[in-house]
Amino acid sequence: MSEPELKRTPLHAAHLAAGARMSGFAGYDMPIQYPDGVMKEHAWTRTSAGLFDVSHMGQARILGADATAAFEAVTPGDFAALKAGRQKYSVLLNDAGGILDDLMAARPDDRGLFLVVNGACKDDDFRFLDARLAGDARLVRIEDRALLALQGPEAAAALAAQVPGIAGMAFMDSAALTGFGGIGLIVSRSGYTGEDGFEISLPAAEAPGVWAALLADGRVRPIGLGARDSLRLEAGLPLYGHDVDPSVSPIEAGLAFSVSPSRRRRGDFPGAARILAELSGAPSRARIALKVLEGAPAREGAVIVDAAGAEVGVVTSGGFSPTLGAPIAIGFAPPALCAPGQRLGVVVRGRTWPVETTDLPFVPHRYVRRP
Repeated sequence: MSEPELKRTPLHAAHLAAGARMSGFAGYDMPIQYPDGVMKEHAWTRTSAGLFDVSHMGQARILGADATAAFEAVTPGDFAALKAGRQKYSVLLNDAGGILDDLMAARPDDRGLFLVVNGACKDDDFRFLDARLAGDARLVRIEDRALLALQGPEAAAALAAQVPGIAGMAFMDSAALTGFGGIGLIVSRSGYTGEDGFEISLPAAEAPGVWAALLADGRVRPIGLGARDSLRLEAGLPLYGHDVDPSVSPIEAGLAFSVSPSRRRRGDFPGAARILAELSGAPSRARIALKVLEGAPAREGAVIVDAAGAEVGVVTSGGFSPTLGAPIAIGFAPPALCAPGQRLGVVVRGRTWPVETTDLPFVPHRYVRRP
């Protein structure tokens, strides 16, 4: 049986013209790196502004008088308290308290909730929401918009030249704005690199022109998914399908902040018995952060061992950190072994290499928050 044909984002031709190395990701033909390579792209995003095509992500609205209550029925966040102009990170939960996907939900305007979900999960997410939303609430998929991410310390200055309305936005703000000569945008001050930056939803037909306009600024370069992954790993951000899956609870994943205090008191979300028990006690496993002291990077699936060589956990994401100049990894292990400063080992190609547990993030976040 032949493989299904990869989809293309509205910027596919622009990536090819820029010499990108393309590969399949989440069902799309996506740029993995450009001619400069992952290391230089990673460093550029840390020092200037990197532009990412993330149009493979899923965008949707939840509309109707019961939109908020219906959405809260499948998430652990307090969205009734989400103010206009703000965005919140959350997770979709199954009945056992496992994570079906992580997502962003925002109120950029008065048209219900605006969602951005992972590209690899979007079809399943939208089917799940269609089936679970109750009352006067309906999911409207958005198929005609692209999504860009502009990330790095120069991102705000570069975007402000095209979208003056971003002035005054802080981390996790979301707004419907006009820019690039009159194009309607939904802009959030957020991203998945640990750097300051923005995600920009815009009409698909306008994406090539906006992409070119941003790249005309000398502070901005195109960045592929390879550097996006190394940046998010340094930032300690989980990747769905690797660090998080339907067996993992928000507490195990280190995402307890996604369970709002009001929802904890009410206990009215899927899997509440498990999640509240883990909050009050201790889960059987927790996210662990590792610095590899010697040897090759520990990749996904590498076994974590204790000082006696006994298997205690597994790596879920790992690679070389360009910023730190050393391999790093995250995974799962018993909570008692996850405290910083402990010496463990990882098994790579049959050999055990020393690692040390550390805090997350590996590289400090540089989000711009309100005082």
